[in-house]
Amino acid sequence: MGDLDGRVALVTGGARGLGAATAKALAAKGAKVLITDIRDGAETAAAIGGAYLKHDVTSESDWIAAVAHAKQSFGGLDVLVNNAGVFWVKPLMMETLEDFRRMQQINVEGVFLGLKHAMPAIAERAPLWDGGGAVINLSSVAGLVGAPNLIAYNASKGAVRLMTKSAALEYASMKVRVNSVHPGIIDTPMMAEAAQVIEGATGQGANAIRTQFAQRHPIGRMGRDIDVANAIAFLASDAAAFVTGSELVVDGGMTAI
Repeated sequence: MGDLDGRVALVTGGARGLGAATAKALAAKGAKVLITDIRDGAETAAAIGGAYLKHDVTSESDWIAAVAHAKQSFGGLDVLVNNAGVFWVKPLMMETLEDFRRMQQINVEGVFLGLKHAMPAIAERAPLWDGGGAVINLSSVAGLVGAPNLIAYNASKGAVRLMTKSAALEYASMKVRVNSVHPGIIDTPMMAEAAQVIEGATGQGANAIRTQFAQRHPIGRMGRDIDVANAIAFLASDAAAFVTGSELVVDGGMTAI
């Protein structure tokens, strides 16, 4: 018996990295998982006995289709993980309005649309579970503290943090819990891409950059995708039945300094 037996979960951005690790963790605990992504996630879905749907989180019609697909494939929806997002490092004076808006469109509007269209389906089945339904929104330590060269990302992840609290209050009486997760620097393909940009801009080697990333965490290393995936799986389960509107920080002590 798994902690999530009988649950149906939708994980956005689930084709690779943190999203794929989360989908695997939820499936390992018994959930049926629908992976959605603009990338091809069919192989990842097949490996966990789940399903895959191409999905642009900025498209309202794609969100309607994704929730419908979860119902058609698995009979309903109980858990939403708003994981899809983008990240880049850029000084304020180099950030364009177009790029700033694009970051908000994906990282903020994508979460908003997920909440809007998934909540009714989750609330419908929430009475089936002791802990009710669950939504986990991926924010970041950048949603808690500022950082240079991350103005667009800081704005987007701060918005996700407070959107989470608003939705948690609105849906508490319907037994749907809504929480945010705030990872530190996690060793994923997205972070590797960001490191390449830093490498090109500074001339530092990849190993030096990775060492700097690790040293920013008092625990002594960068995070692994499974570190965050396990936290998400906890929030999705009945073990977190009294947890809503909260911020679960998974950052190796980074924001404790």
